[in-house]
Amino acid sequence: MNPSLPFDFQCDVLELSHDRPVLVDFWAEWCAPCRQLAPVLERLAGKYEGRFTLVKINTEEHADIASRFQVRSIPMVLLFSAGKVIDSFSGAIPERQVEEWLNRHLPGPYAKEIALADEFVREGKRSMALSVLEGVMQKEKGNVTVHALLSKLKLFSSPQEALGLAELLEAEPEHAELSETVRTLARLLRAPANSFPDDEVRNDYLDAVEKLRREDLEAALEGFISVLQRNRPYDDDGSRKACIAIFRYLGEEHDITKKYRKTFDRAF
Repeated sequence: MNPSLPFDFQCDVLELSHDRPVLVDFWAEWCAPCRQLAPVLERLAGKYEGRFTLVKINTEEHADIASRFQVRSIPMVLLFSAGKVIDSFSGAIPERQVEEWLNRHLPGPYAKEIALADEFVREGKRSMALSVLEGVMQKEKGNVTVHALLSKLKLFSSPQEALGLAELLEAEPEHAELSETVRTLARLLRAPANSFPDDEVRNDYLDAVEKLRREDLEAALEGFISVLQRNRPYDDDGSRKACIAIFRYLGEEHDITKKYRKTFDRAF
């Protein structure tokens, strides 16, 4: 916020927060803890290089805004995103704690690149998505969102690599389901034919696995459901696990998932 320009809360906070998060520091001249916190917030604003905008609001000059957001003690810090308060804290807490708080809420430094890659995936432009994500990986090797996207993208072309990425996600609650999905499908994609037990459904199971390898997921589902209907325990309940993994891989709103969900549910 430029102090030489008149302050417009609607424009300088609410509207701006649709483009990037806005950190609002409610303070007053007489407040000693406010003076302690101010340089901390300013240092972090510089350190995060545009990942959020810092706005300072003097509660004595803008008592109406302080009242609107029920600011009863200062310093009070509110984080706005998409026009709404997403979290807050009060008091002059240590810089390390402020940074940890910010990291829980702010998009990562490569959020735009990841969003672009996700868009490429939806458009079927896998090679372009891979190029973007691998570029991010070179700069931020520990980005779990990138690990998740890459594990899906590489599942059929490089199942062993996808499996390695999925293992890194096991401890991440939001990606635990994806990790299990990749493990289930990667096992089938990598398994030699002679690893499956002898049974009258064996050839049909192998055929479903081969269709999975060709990424013909609709035909693979048909094959696995057929085996499931005749011999559910085969390959340690492999058909049921494969169907669930395919549904999760595609997503519940995918046309193939919707088409085969009821058939799958009636199979056992």
